[in-house]
Amino acid sequence: MSSLRQLSVSEQVGLLFLILFGVLLLVTALTFLTSLRERTPEQQDGLARFQHDLRAVWIFATLFWLAWVSGAPGATLLFGVVSFLALREYITLMHTRRSDHRSLILAFFIVLPLQYVLVANRNFDLFSVFIPVYIFLAIPVVSALAGDPERFLERNAKIQWGVMVCVYGMSHTPALLLLNFPNYADRGAFLVFFLVFVVAVAQIVQELASRRLRRRPVARQISRSFSYRAWLIGALVAAFVGALLYWITPFKAGQAFVMAFIASACGTMGEFVMKALKRDAGVRWWGNQASVTGAVGLLDRVAPLCFAAPVFFHSVRWYFKLSF
Repeated sequence: MSSLRQLSVSEQVGLLFLILFGVLLLVTALTFLTSLRERTPEQQDGLARFQHDLRAVWIFATLFWLAWVSGAPGATLLFGVVSFLALREYITLMHTRRSDHRSLILAFFIVLPLQYVLVANRNFDLFSVFIPVYIFLAIPVVSALAGDPERFLERNAKIQWGVMVCVYGMSHTPALLLLNFPNYADRGAFLVFFLVFVVAVAQIVQELASRRLRRRPVARQISRSFSYRAWLIGALVAAFVGALLYWITPFKAGQAFVMAFIASACGTMGEFVMKALKRDAGVRWWGNQASVTGAVGLLDRVAPLCFAAPVFFHSVRWYFKLSF
C-alpha cells in the first residue's frame, strides 16, 4: 500500500486500468471456452445472460477509461452523448404523437445540453433541481400549447420519466468528478470507477444467485428471476467488494461498504423498474429494433447506473458535507 501511495495519480489510474482490463480479458476468454462445450438449453440461456452482463461490464469499463482520458470536460461530454443515445432509444419504443414533437425537441436539444453545461460549470444548486422542478413543469406546458389533449397525462409522464432517468440520472456520474474531498484532489476517476464497478458486480451476482436459489419472484409478470434474496445477495456482495476497494476512495472501509450497498441496491432495483417498462412496451431488450435506434441495448446496460448515480452522489455529498 505504501508503494502504491508513492505513485502519481496517473500511474495509480494506469495500474487500475491494467488490472481491470486484464481481469476482464481473462473472464471473457474463460467464458468463450465455456461456450464451446455442449450445454442444456437452460444452461445455454444462463450463459447468454452472463455474457450479456459481461458486455455491460466492458461498456462500463470503457466509459470509465474514456472519461479519465478526456478529463472532466471530456467526461461530461461523453456522458452527455450516452444520455442522448439512451434517451433516443427509450423514446423510440414509447408511443408518442405528432403533438409531442415540441416536448421532444425541448428534451433532446435544450434540456439535455443545459443539464450537462450546469454540471461542467459546477452549478450544483441549479443542476440538482433544474430537471425535477423546472423541466417537469415546462414539458406539460409545451405539450398543452400543441393543443392535443388525447392521453395527455400518459404521454407527458413518459417523456418526463425518460428525461429523469436518461438525462438527470446519468448526469450525476460525471458530477462525481467535481466533488471536493480533502486530500483527494484529481482522484475523482476512482470514485466513478468505484460506482460503476460495484453496480456491475451487483448485477452479475444477483443474476447468478437467482439461478442457484429456489426462485421466489417478487413480480412474476415483470421478471421471473428477480427475488428479494437474490437482490440482497447481489447488494451485499457488491458492498463487500466496495469495502475491499476502500483504498481507492476517500472512504474508510465501513463507509465504503455502506456507500457500495446503497449504490448497488439502487442500481439493481432500477434495472427491475426498467424491466417493467420493457414489458409495457412489449420488448425484451431496449434497442430490439437496431435499425431504428442505432444503439442496440444501450439503455439495458446503463439503466442501473442511471438509478444508482444520483442516489450515490447525494448520499456521499450529504454524509461528508461536501461542496464543489
